[in-house]
Amino acid sequence: MAFYVTMIDKFMSGWGEAKNTKAYYVVMCDTLEEAEAIEKAAQDRPEMKYITISENTRRVRYGQLTMRHVSELSGPWLDYMSDDYMIS
Repeated sequence: MAFYVTMIDKFMSGWGEAKNTKAYYVVMCDTLEEAEAIEKAAQDRPEMKYITISENTRRVRYGQLTMRHVSELSGPWLDYMSDDYMIS
């Protein structure tokens, strides 16, 4: 089962592909443990708000949607991963 961590990126909202709208950022995770770690990392980032974990991906009716798998992330996004987390 996949888990989705969805948030709004305040920094990217309002310009570029998200001009006059919101920039949604979604991280797809394979386990709840990964999703909770990404949620904590997102809470540490001041530009991210309205962070949620769900079992379904968000339907975006307006705005820009960027979706990444947890294995594509690096740096501070992985700060809360367990020590045995391996990037495949």
